[in-house]
Amino acid sequence: MNTLHMAWMLARPSSSGRIVQLLTVGAYTMVSAMVLIVLGGAWSFTKLEGDAQGFYIPLAAFALVLLVVPLLVLGSSAAKLSARAQDRALSSLRLLGATGLQVRAVAVIQAAATALVGAICGVVLYLALAPAVALVKFQGEAIGTAIFLPPLATAAAVLAVLLLSVVSALAGLRKLVITPLAVATRRSVPMPSWMRAVIAIGSIVVIYTLFSKVGLLPVGLGVLITIVISGFGVGLLALNLIGPWLVAKVGTAKLKKAESPEQLLAARMILESPGGAWRQVSGVAMAAFVAVIGGSGAAMFAFSENDVAGSWEMYLSADVLTGVLVTLSISLICVAISAAISQCAGTLDRQDLYLGLHRLGVDLGVVNKARVKSVMIPALTVAIGFTVASAALVLPFASLALLLKPLTVATVLVVLLAGLLVIRLSLNIADPRRLLADHSGR
Repeated sequence: MNTLHMAWMLARPSSSGRIVQLLTVGAYTMVSAMVLIVLGGAWSFTKLEGDAQGFYIPLAAFALVLLVVPLLVLGSSAAKLSARAQDRALSSLRLLGATGLQVRAVAVIQAAATALVGAICGVVLYLALAPAVALVKFQGEAIGTAIFLPPLATAAAVLAVLLLSVVSALAGLRKLVITPLAVATRRSVPMPSWMRAVIAIGSIVVIYTLFSKVGLLPVGLGVLITIVISGFGVGLLALNLIGPWLVAKVGTAKLKKAESPEQLLAARMILESPGGAWRQVSGVAMAAFVAVIGGSGAAMFAFSENDVAGSWEMYLSADVLTGVLVTLSISLICVAISAAISQCAGTLDRQDLYLGLHRLGVDLGVVNKARVKSVMIPALTVAIGFTVASAALVLPFASLALLLKPLTVATVLVVLLAGLLVIRLSLNIADPRRLLADHSGR
C-alpha cells in the first residue's frame, strides 16, 4: 500500500471527524482571508503620495508585526486540530509497521490538502469581503480597488498557509514517529520557569530606557521609526516569554482557592498545559498591546494634528485610529476563532473523559463551565496584565493621551472589551452538551 493510498483511506472521516475537518478548513479559510485583507490594506498605501508613503508604510509594517502572533496561533490551531484528529490512525500505522517517513508523509499530505482547500476558500472570502473593506477611508478617501493584491502576492499568501500547515504537522509528529506507542504515553507538562519573568521584565526595562532616550538619537525619521518598530517587536517577544509563566501562576492560585467543582476543573485544565492555555489567549495580549500603544498614538496625533488644507497630515489622526481599530478587530477575531477551534478539539479529544464523568453523575453543564473558565481566566488575566505592562512601556505618552484625548483611548478600550465578549461567545461552539449530544444519553 503506497503513501497516497494510505492518506486517502485515512481522509475518510467518521461523523465526529467530519466536524474536525470542517473546523480545520474553516480556520484555514479565515487565516487566508485575514492575511490577504491585511496585505491588501498595506498594498493600498503604496498608491499614496511620496511623503505619505514614507509614514504610512512603516505603520502598516508595524500592524503586520502585531498581527503575526494571532494569525500564526490561528493557523497553528488549525494544523494541530487536523493532526490530532489523525493521532490514533497514525499511531496504528506505526503499530502495523509503517516507517516514520511514511507516517510523516501521510500527515503532511493530509494537512496540506486540508490547508489548500481552506486557502482557496479564503481567497474566495477575501474577494467577497474586498468591496466592503474597500469602503474604509485613509487620507480622506476610500481604499477602493487598491485593496486587491497582485496575483503573485495572492499566490504567495496561499503558499505561506500551506507551509504553515506542513510545519505544524511535522512539529506535532516529533514524538509519534520515535516510537509506535508514543501517542499513548502521557507525561506531566513541566511548569514554566521563573527565569522567564526575569528575562521578560529585564527586556521591558531596557526597551523603556531606549524609548525614553530615542528622541535624542542623531538619526533620521526612517531610522527612528525602524528602531521603534524593532523595540516593539522585542517587547512582543518578551511578553510572549512571560505569558506561560503568568498563566501557570494564575492557574496555581485558582487551584488553591477553588470552592466549586467547575473552579477545580478549570484550574486543572489550565495547569494541564500552561503553554497551551497561553497560546489560546496570546492574541489577547497582542490586542492589549495594540490597544494601549495604538490608542495612545492616535490620541497624540489628534492633539498635534496639522489642519493645513490639502496636507496629508490633516488626516493622520483619523487614519491612525482607523488602523488601530482594524488591527485590533482582526486580532480579536483570530483569537476568538482560534479559541473556539482549540476548545472543539479539546472537547472531542476528551470525549471519553467527559462522558465517563457524566455517567458518574457529573453534569456536562459543570464541565462546560469549567472549560469556559479555563479560557476566560487566562484571557482576562493577560488582558489586564498586558494592558498595564504596555501602559508602563509608554507611560509618558499613555498619560498624556488619557488626559488630552480620553474619548479616543476609551474607544479603543471599548473595542478590546467587545473583543473579549466575542471570545466568550465563540466558546459556546464547543459546548460538550451539544458536541457530545449523540453519546451523552448512552
